[in-house]
Parts: sequence; C-alpha cells; structure tokens
Amino acid sequence: MNDRIKRLRDFIFDKHHHSFRRSAEDAGLASMAEEMKAVGLSYQLRAAERLRRMLEAETPVFLPEERIVVTRTIKDIPSFYTEVEWNEIASTKYLHEKGDLCNISPNYEAMLRKGLGEILDDVTKRQKDVTLTEEQKEFLESEVICLKAIQSFIQKYADKAKQVFDKELAETLQNIVSDAPQNLREALQLLRIMHFCLWEAGHYHNTLGRFDQYIYIYYVRDIESGRLTRADAKELIEEFFLMCNKDSDLYPGMQQGDNGQSIVLAGRSASGEYLFNEVSRICLEASYELELIDPKINLRVDAETPEEVFTLGSRLTQLGLGFPQYSNDDVVIPGLIRLGYSPEDARNYVVAACWEFIVPGTAVDIPNIDAVPLAECVKNITRELKQLHTFNELLSRVKFEIQARVDELCAKEHDLYIVPAPMMSLMMDGCIESAKDASLGGKYNNFGFHGTGVATAVDSLAVLKKYYFDEKSVTADEILDAIQNDFKGHDALDEKFRKETEKFGQDVDWVDDIATQLLDIFQSTLEDKVNERGGIYRAGTGTAMYYIWHATELGSTPDGRKSSEMIPANYSPSLFIREKGPLSVIKSFAKPHLEKVINGGPLTLEFDQSIFRNEEAVVKLGQLVRTFIVLGGHQLQLNTISLEKLLDAKKHPEKYRNLIVRVWGWSGYFVELDECYQDHVINRIRFKN
Repeated sequence: MNDRIKRLRDFIFDKHHHSFRRSAEDAGLASMAEEMKAVGLSYQLRAAERLRRMLEAETPVFLPEERIVVTRTIKDIPSFYTEVEWNEIASTKYLHEKGDLCNISPNYEAMLRKGLGEILDDVTKRQKDVTLTEEQKEFLESEVICLKAIQSFIQKYADKAKQVFDKELAETLQNIVSDAPQNLREALQLLRIMHFCLWEAGHYHNTLGRFDQYIYIYYVRDIESGRLTRADAKELIEEFFLMCNKDSDLYPGMQQGDNGQSIVLAGRSASGEYLFNEVSRICLEASYELELIDPKINLRVDAETPEEVFTLGSRLTQLGLGFPQYSNDDVVIPGLIRLGYSPEDARNYVVAACWEFIVPGTAVDIPNIDAVPLAECVKNITRELKQLHTFNELLSRVKFEIQARVDELCAKEHDLYIVPAPMMSLMMDGCIESAKDASLGGKYNNFGFHGTGVATAVDSLAVLKKYYFDEKSVTADEILDAIQNDFKGHDALDEKFRKETEKFGQDVDWVDDIATQLLDIFQSTLEDKVNERGGIYRAGTGTAMYYIWHATELGSTPDGRKSSEMIPANYSPSLFIREKGPLSVIKSFAKPHLEKVINGGPLTLEFDQSIFRNEEAVVKLGQLVRTFIVLGGHQLQLNTISLEKLLDAKKHPEKYRNLIVRVWGWSGYFVELDECYQDHVINRIRFKN
C-alpha cells in the first residue's frame, strides 16, 4: 500500500471518524414509527420512508485524503414499527433472527451496468401498467422513494465536494447520480454507496458477491484507455476495502467482525472458463497489504485451478487473517444443480456471510435458518444400547432421532415474516418486473440446516461400534454410567475412548465410512421437505455459533469428550484428536458424499505460525489445499495461529489490537471477542501442539 492508503488505514483503524457519529435521537429520528403510523403509511412505504429520512439526516463527511467517500454518522437505525405493532408480529409470525432480509447477495453487476437513472426509468414505466394491484402500486412507489432518496444523498455529497473544492470527487459523484459508472473510481464509489444504503435500510450480512468479475470491466476500460495504471487501480481497490471497515462496528452480528462482508474471487463461468483475472490478483494483494478483517476473501477453485492461485491464497493464510476460504466448483456446482438450481445459476454461486452457497440476484434463500445437533442425536440413542443388537440397528435409530429433530424444526418454521425490503429489491432480479418485494421471495426460496458436531457424533459412533458391538469389550452400563458421571471414576474408559479409539480425521476407512453414512442420513431426512415458500431444505456441515450453544447443552459424549469441552467448529476433527498430520485429516474429510450436504460448512484446520519458515512452506500449503480439492472436498478454511501470542493477548489485550483470528465463518479481532470464543480458538490450536 502507498503512503496515502497507509495514512487513511491508520485514521480508520484508530477510529478518528467516530467523532462524527450521533444517535438517531440526536438526528430527530427516534419517533419515526409513531409519526408514520399517525399518517397511515403501510409497512412497505414505511421501509422506504425510513431510508429516505436516514439518508436525509446523514451529514456528508470527508476523511483526510479520501477518494471514495461516504461515512455513516447515525449510529442506530430506529424501527419503523411501533412497539405494539412489532410485538403483535413477533407473537403471531415466525421470525428468522431480527426479521430483516439478510444474508443474501444482491445483483451488484446489473445495478452498476444500468445506473440509478435507468433503474428509476424501469420503475416508472412499470407504474404505467393499468393492471397493477394496489399492493403492486405501493411496492413500486416504495422503489421510487428509495431511488430518489439515494440520488439526493449522492447529490448532497457531490455538492459538499464542490464546496471544499474537490473537483475530481465532485465529478465522480455527479456522474453517478443518474448515469451508470464509466470508470473504476465511479464504479467503486457507486458500489460503496449502494452497499452502505443496504445497511442504512436495516439489511445486514450483505455480501459483495463476485467482486472481481463485475469490477473487471471497469479495470480493463481504464487500463486500455490509459486513464489508470495498475498501481492506480490497486490503490482504488485498497481504498474500497478500507471502506468495508469504516462502519462495520455498527453492523449487527454475534461479535465485531461477524458482518457478512465476504467477496468471492475466480471460479468458472457459464461456459466453463476459469475466471481468475487481474482484479482477482489485486484483491489478494490488497488483503495481504492491508491486514484487516474485511472484506473476507473466498476463492472458488477446482482440480484444474493453476497452482499459482493456491500459492497466492496461502500467502494470505500465512498472515493469520483466517482467509481465504476455498470452495470447490467440482463439488459445489453439481451439488447445487442436484438441489434444483439451474446450471447457469449454479455456476454463478457465491458465498453468504459465512460459508453457505447462494446465488446472487435471484436467491432469497435463508441458508442458516436452523441447526440439527447431530452429536446430541447420537447421544440420545446411546441410552437405548441395551435394546439394540447390531450397529446397523443403532444407525437406524439415529436416523429416526435426526428425522424427529428435523420434523420438529420444520414444523416451527411456518408463517414466516420478513420485513419489507424495497432497498434490497432494487438489486434483486425480477422484483421490478413482477412489482413484488424481495421479502416475499425470489426465484429460489430454500432453507438451510447446519449439521453440528459431525466429528463428535462420528467418533461417538466409532466407540460404540468398536467396543460394544464388534469387540463386546465394554458393557452398555459402563458406557452409560461413564457418560452420566462425566467420566469421573472411569479414567481407563476415558483414556480408551478419548485417545486409543480411531477417529474421524485419521484416514481410517471404517471410521470415515461412519461419517459418510451419518451425513447421508442427515441429508435423507430433508429430501421430502418443502417449506411454505415452495423451497427445499438444504443439509450442510457448518456449525456457526452452535459449536458453543449446542456444546453447552450436550453434556459428555461417548467419544470421551467432557461436558465442559466444546465441539469442533464447522466440519472439523474433534479438538482432542491425535492427528497423524493434515494430509490424513483432509483425506478423511473428503470421503463423504459432500455434494449431498451442500448448504456449506468448511473443513477448518489450524496451523501454528512456526510452520511458515520460508516460501517453500507457503507453496506446500497451497499444494495441500489443492490435494483436498482434487480428492473431492467441498470447502476448506485454514487458520494460522500462535498459541503463545493468543495466551499473551488475553493477559495484555492492549498490545494486540490488530490480532486477527477466524471464529467460524468470519474473522475478528481476538481482543474484542467474548471470552468463550477466545477460549475456543485457543483450544483449537492447543490440541495441535
């Protein structure tokens, strides 16, 4: 990064821009719900009116030396529902998380190609249709309100730029008030504004999709015309990346960093061409130089991806940022097609806030609607051991238990209510044409279930198979008593189960076959399920925050895990596994039929920073990643951590403000995490030493 970007990075990282912030109450917005109700505005129009008022109340701010602008000055976003109204909705409807449309990927490419003026023209032409219903007319009116509010917001910034005599910035902003961007700076500026407006409209976990693909056209245009050099373009992209970190502490999430600002690089085109381009390369370089938690980088790869791409990704891993995360087109694309996505849409997939696979512009999927505790299902059936005569009987009972849990979750997810989303609808395919808000659904309306504690469940089943059914060397009473008493008084049994038994991740075929059967069972329980929006349910191998939540409720398990211990994050080996090396782990975890559990959820591996002694080590890590992909792994995420540094950071957080770790599907600053997440990260690397 050059000196200007470094100064801007330091300014933002030191939070000097926070001085411009004020509350919604200070901005005169706190009572908007009551005011809107008083004049009889529908919820649809209230959503648009809230955005208009928020943008109108925002004060233009230019940070020192900025070339891509917009800084959030209003800290909180007030509801446009009164308390009584929202309580009534919450008591009669099913709400996912906050009830807002979130964790999807808008069609930024189409928005940039058209520009705001053409989109507004599309809406006004659609309004002339005499067959429109009142609901459709209201939706289109909400779109007009949003578009004009955004245009006024941009104009306000343009006027301010003129006042401070920044001619280039004023021109850039003025050019995108109505017209489509014509160069890289204009494209990145409009993208920043629209991404900003999504958050301002109450949406969260807004991903940036295939950034390198839709930005590439502007890069080429500027390079070929001589308007920019490669260094100039990189400087602009680095500044855009900085913008993703400017307001992210105000974005909803489990912790700071859990904000969903992921981008996807490379991958195949609809015609099969591999799309790693110069913007892809610049994005990797920018993340390497900036060393910030946003945006999170996801690399689409396959068995034929050039080795250089894996090496470039491994250099980021070496820094300890917790990304890139890798997704395998050879598994994901066929898996999505199998679930009913068109080949064209499947080839255009991106990654949601964490790891779930979604399609930009067309899918209103809820890929993280709930989670099935696989480890708990296995533990529950363990109580029936005395009535079971074979391991296959045990698996049949496990399937019954998982099916019961799935049925229970599906039954509660009805009468779904999602807050009207006119801002998001501007960038979702078909909304204007159908005059229908995106909150009511899209081309795809699928729900995703995480399957948590996969390794704990598999390892528990392995213990039961080996010692109870095959060897008959341990009785049901011994197993149940050990679990009931958290293995107190059963030290020998704990040693046997915990350390001597073969485990998932040691490349032992009979154990890995159990994993294959378990995931096949999980997927099969969802096959006949159709949600109320006509979508399907997708099985996945992620855990998200459930690796804390489900572990807390689980108690001890037959694999020797104590009640105080967490389950592994995502699709990963048990924390106390005696690994034979990373190659054994990836060989085990690539064996199941991963195309069937394609909601997402990466194999997550931790490496101590000491392994990166030279460039050769970086290249070898890239080769390890490629091996997982060639073997048929679906998704992989690598962390580089120093145990000593983490332990010291807990004692002296002031010394480690910029220490970044991967938490689950996102990276955050270690010293800002709640202690339970800090301890889990520490334990993940402690068992690898």
